[in-house]
Amino acid sequence: MKRKIGFIGCGKMAQAMIGGILQSNTVVPKQIVASAQSQETIDQAAAKFQIQVTANNRLVAEQADILFLAIKPNIHAQIIEEIKHVIKQEAIIITIAAGISLKFLEDSFNRQIKAICSMPNTPSLVGEGMSAICANDFVTKEELEEIIHVFSSFGKVEVIEEKLMNAIPAISGSSPAYVYMFIEALADGGVKNGLTRDQSYHLAAQAVLGAAKMVLDSGKHPGELKDEVCTPGGATIEAVAELEKNGLRAAVLAAMESCTVKTNSLAQKNND
Repeated sequence: MKRKIGFIGCGKMAQAMIGGILQSNTVVPKQIVASAQSQETIDQAAAKFQIQVTANNRLVAEQADILFLAIKPNIHAQIIEEIKHVIKQEAIIITIAAGISLKFLEDSFNRQIKAICSMPNTPSLVGEGMSAICANDFVTKEELEEIIHVFSSFGKVEVIEEKLMNAIPAISGSSPAYVYMFIEALADGGVKNGLTRDQSYHLAAQAVLGAAKMVLDSGKHPGELKDEVCTPGGATIEAVAELEKNGLRAAVLAAMESCTVKTNSLAQKNND
């Protein structure tokens, strides 16, 4: 790819994406420019990725062919006001924030822009991200394919309807946090039964990774895969019964609902 990629904001999510893009060799470091508020972040990101990092948002915006707004939802209006007169005419603007709509982006720039809303997640840093994206009508089919290629450089990507975007944080944007909690709980159980902490984390994390790969690669229903592990009268079905009794599914569904309610609240606030 010959385009210049810009990131306004260089926090954990942006760095996960930058790391994935560079590790995949989609572009070379000189094709990425980013901005950050703190000098510590500027120095750290520049050293880590060998990219240009600056405190000047306008400098990033005027260089970028693809511009990621890797910033909190509540400061989008402020940052867009700062950069809207210097972005390239054909630049593709991509937000990674929850609750920001395509209409909000179009209205904020106050002209026809190529706009994309996305929701990536932090496993992008190890090339196993899951991103959902939607684009407005000004993004061409060829440009959308190019953006899909960028997101694919650090994981998988799904193109969805914009009306479904507020459901994405709960299922893939925030869910790594739920899984980390599950891995930590499994590791605690291992330690309780005499394993070392390092052994427990390794065993639990690899088991979760393998289970996820079984779902993706086998095409089988997760329930069918669960049944294959549960031998009649065995230990696994006893554990599954305890998880059901203690409300694992209900807890996950309730957590996702809380996440979605918060996302919808942010969307309403940001797009009023």
